[in-house]
Amino acid sequence: MFKPEVYKNRRENLKKSLSKVVYLIMGNNESPMNYPDNTFHFRQDSNFLYFYGLDHAGMAAIIDTENDKDIIFANDVDIDDIIWMGPQPKVSQLAEKCLVTETHPFGKLEEYLKNAQKSGRKIHFLPPYRHDNMIYLNQVLGISFGKMKEEASLEFILAVIALRNVKEQVEIEEIERACNIGYLMHTTSMRMCKPGLYERNISGAMEGVSLSFGSVPSFPIILTKNGQTLHNHYHGNKLAEGDLLLQDAGAQTPMYYASDNTRTIPVSGKFTSKQKDVYEAVLNSINGSIELMKPGITYKEVHIAACEILASGLKDLGLMKGDVKEAVELGAHALFMPHGLGHMMGLDVHDMEDLGQIHVGYDDVTRPSDIFGTAFLRMGRELKPGYVLTNEPGAYFIPELIDMWKSEKKFTEFLNYDKIDEYKTFGGIRLEDDILITETGSRILGEKRIPITVAEIEEFMK
Repeated sequence: MFKPEVYKNRRENLKKSLSKVVYLIMGNNESPMNYPDNTFHFRQDSNFLYFYGLDHAGMAAIIDTENDKDIIFANDVDIDDIIWMGPQPKVSQLAEKCLVTETHPFGKLEEYLKNAQKSGRKIHFLPPYRHDNMIYLNQVLGISFGKMKEEASLEFILAVIALRNVKEQVEIEEIERACNIGYLMHTTSMRMCKPGLYERNISGAMEGVSLSFGSVPSFPIILTKNGQTLHNHYHGNKLAEGDLLLQDAGAQTPMYYASDNTRTIPVSGKFTSKQKDVYEAVLNSINGSIELMKPGITYKEVHIAACEILASGLKDLGLMKGDVKEAVELGAHALFMPHGLGHMMGLDVHDMEDLGQIHVGYDDVTRPSDIFGTAFLRMGRELKPGYVLTNEPGAYFIPELIDMWKSEKKFTEFLNYDKIDEYKTFGGIRLEDDILITETGSRILGEKRIPITVAEIEEFMK
């Protein structure tokens, strides 16, 4: 945990933007894997962690702004728990770590909420994403399952996002720790990678690196020779000479702050000339767009610039043609990059996605696009100091998408399908770094940038 004052200050800042009502923050419970006593590794709700820092199952909290109350509801462990888990601190002792002075058994929460309702006070809550919490809200507050997302408090959501979007120094330091672990994960892969190994040999080793630092990876590792599939979690392929290996992975610190990086490397240790050409187009896109990241510019503008740099590089290779800006404006480039440039990152690798990506990544001024490719941009709003986000352009050759667009004669003024057909078995390349927006610009997080140039990767793998 951070110092107790960090959590108290966050709650005080939150209260400044809230009405005088009752706000409920649900923690998470243990989640059974295949029977009740065999649970998945516990993961606390990120909003509960942000405001209270307590990594324990079976907790909830009330912020009663009308009565100036801050209460944690949770049960002390009994002797049965102690037998299996050892001595555990009392809830009151845990609450002291985040400067909460009032605690009650979890069973008292229902009484508190129902009394508030009887007196005509509205209960504000955040969108639930776990079914046990949905069931609790249904039983206690009488909210139908179909209306839970709709009934969640927009005022509460926006107030939380406004705080969590801007990272404090202690958070930045924690994300840097995750990035440093991520560096070891990715360079472990670079050292191991060679023909004859299976993808699972490398993904398992990368996951082991993260586990050795005290936590699981920040998301299931994407590691594949079929990089044209954007989120490929299958790890059963055998690596061969001439393959490219796309590795998208991040670490999670024991305090749950995340990193998220992608590199694409040649299995043989050296890029072919064809691979190098496409790789350089993606590399120019990430480097060129990172240079643009600074306060005052929208990330939607940075995304468009990254796509234009990529399209220009693909045009040089004869894969695209015509006016680059017009091609990107209309979405022709999305044949090769059908996703957005990046997303917010922090306690969640896709930060606060449970609160609604539209609220996290957009605002009243910057709205999502409906153009294929750019429509999948999770983060578009104006950049501000303290934002942490990913930058991850890519170039993918998806045979099914190529065939469909070709049969539809789509964007023939921008796409050279005869040349593109020569790349249908190429796979995909993606590069990704984690970026902090500073007062004057931006910087890549982590003590060292993971090898990224052709020369750096080939030298490291040698």
